[in-house]
Amino acid sequence: MTRLAAAVLLAISSSGAFAQAPATPAAAPAAQAPAFDLAADVKRTMATFDVPGIAIAIVKDGKVVAAQGFGVRKLGEPAPVDGKTIFEIASNSKAFTAAALAMLVDEGKLAWDDPVTKHLPDFRMYDAYVTQEMTVRDLLVHRSGLGLGAGDLLWWPTTQFTTDEIIDRLKFIRPATSFRNSYAYDNLLYIVAGKIIAQKAGKPWGDAVRERILKPVGMNTTTTSLAENAGIANVSAPHSKINGKAEPVKPMPVANAVGAVGINTNAEDIARWMNVLLDQGRIGKDADGKDVRLFSEKQSREMWTAQTPMKISEPKPALAATRPNFYAYGLGFQLRDYKGRKLAMHGGALQGFYSRVLLVPEEKLGIAIFTNAESGGSLGALQYRLLDQYMGIAPTDWIKIIGDMEKEAYEKDQAAQKKASSTRAGKSQPSLPLSSYDGQYQDAWYGLVTIRPEGKKRIMSFSKTPDLSGELEHFQHDTFIVRWKERNFNADAYVTFSLNPDGSIDRMKMAPVSSQTDFSYDFADLSFTPVKKDKAE
Repeated sequence: MTRLAAAVLLAISSSGAFAQAPATPAAAPAAQAPAFDLAADVKRTMATFDVPGIAIAIVKDGKVVAAQGFGVRKLGEPAPVDGKTIFEIASNSKAFTAAALAMLVDEGKLAWDDPVTKHLPDFRMYDAYVTQEMTVRDLLVHRSGLGLGAGDLLWWPTTQFTTDEIIDRLKFIRPATSFRNSYAYDNLLYIVAGKIIAQKAGKPWGDAVRERILKPVGMNTTTTSLAENAGIANVSAPHSKINGKAEPVKPMPVANAVGAVGINTNAEDIARWMNVLLDQGRIGKDADGKDVRLFSEKQSREMWTAQTPMKISEPKPALAATRPNFYAYGLGFQLRDYKGRKLAMHGGALQGFYSRVLLVPEEKLGIAIFTNAESGGSLGALQYRLLDQYMGIAPTDWIKIIGDMEKEAYEKDQAAQKKASSTRAGKSQPSLPLSSYDGQYQDAWYGLVTIRPEGKKRIMSFSKTPDLSGELEHFQHDTFIVRWKERNFNADAYVTFSLNPDGSIDRMKMAPVSSQTDFSYDFADLSFTPVKKDKAE
C-alpha cells in the first residue's frame, strides 16, 4: 500500500489518516449523507476514488445481509463483479494464519509462548537475544523491533527468493527499535508463522489452510495461490494508478509470502468466515447437537485480546467522530472501538487490490469490502458509511469527507515533489564519469543490484526481482532517480552515492521520491556497497 494509502487503510482505524495535515481550529459540522442505498453508495464511492469494481459482504446476527458486487472485474471489459468474484485479500490472510495457529494451540501441538526455535531450530533474528526470546505470539503482534515493512523487498514485488531464503535473511535485517518496545507493522514474521503451520501439517501452508479451515467453513471457491486462480473464470483483475488514472496491471504472485498474504476469496465465502469468527470459532452443530468448532472460545478471546498497544493519532476535525479510545493489535486483528463498540478488523493491500474486513462482536455484525484498485480512501469511506447504517448511528457523508481529504493529500504530495525538483542544483554534475557508477552492489539482506549501460542509458536492476528494473536519470550532484519500467509501481526512488577520500564509491543508498510510495518498497532500509569483480556472484 502507498504511504498515503497506508494512512487511510491502516491508520484511519485510529483516526490517523491525514494526521500530518494541519488541523483547523474548530470542527466543521459533519456533512449530512444522502439516504442509505447500498448500490448508490458503492457506485458513488467508485466514481469518487476511481475504483473499477467493489465486492461487499455484510453479515448480521448470523445471517448474510449482502454478498454482492458492483462495477467490472477489468476496465475495458463488460464482465461484472458479483458475489462470487475472486479478489486477492492480501493481509486479511493474517487472520487465517492466526486461526490455524490457534487450532494447533487447542490441540496441544504448540503454545503461544513457545520459543520459535522450539519449532524452527534454524530461526535467527539479527540479535541473538531476540532469537532466543521470540515466541510464536511475537510472530503475530508486530513488536519484534523490526521497522515498518522491514524486509518486504524480499517478496514484494514478485521475487525469486524462496520462503526459506526469506526466513534465513531475517538474521541480516537490523532492528529499528528494541525488542517488544513498540508497534511496527511487518509481514516477514507472518511468513515464519506460516512455515510453522506447514511444518506441523507436513504440507504447504495453502494445503493446510484449505484442509483445516476453508473446507470446514464451506469456503469452497477460496484459493491460496494465484496458480489456483488460473482455472477460474470469475476472477477480478488488479488495477493500479498510472499517470494518476486506474489501469489494469498484471497480477503479482507471492507464493513465497503466503502466511502473510496468501488468500484469494469472494464476498460469499468471506461472509461464511465472518460468521464463524463472530460465533467464536463455532461452525455449527453435529448430529448429536454438539458444537462443531474450528477453534475454542478461549482462542477466540485470545485473538481479540490486545497484545501490542498502537498509537492513537489526533485526527483532522472532519474525522473527529472516528477517533477511538483504545487501539491495539491482537493476533491477526487490529482492535479498536467506534461509538462505544469494540471492532476487530484488518486491511489488506497487494498490487492492484485493497480490502478490509471488520467485525463488531457485540452487534454480531461483519462487513467486508474488496476493491480491485489501490484506494484506501474508498475503504475508509464505505467502512464508516456501513458501520453507521448497521449500528443505528446518524449518517455522515464519509464519501465526500474522505474523498476531499484524499485529494488534498495527493495535491500536497505533488506540490512537494515539484518543490524538490525546482530547488535541486540542476546544473550540478556527478563527481565521477557515468561509467564509474556501473557494477554490482551488495546489501546484507537483499543481495545484489546491478547498474549497467544500455545504449546511452544506465539501468538499475534488482537481481532477485525481475520487474524491479529501471533507468537512472541524474537529479543533482551524486544523486540519481531510478524510474522503474513498471510505471504502475509508483515507486521511483532517489539513488545516492557517497565517495571515499580517494574518489571511489563507498556506499549507495536509496529513498522513495514520493510520500505515496508503498511502504513495502523499503528502499530506505538498504545499504549497498560496491562488489569487487573477483567477489561478484
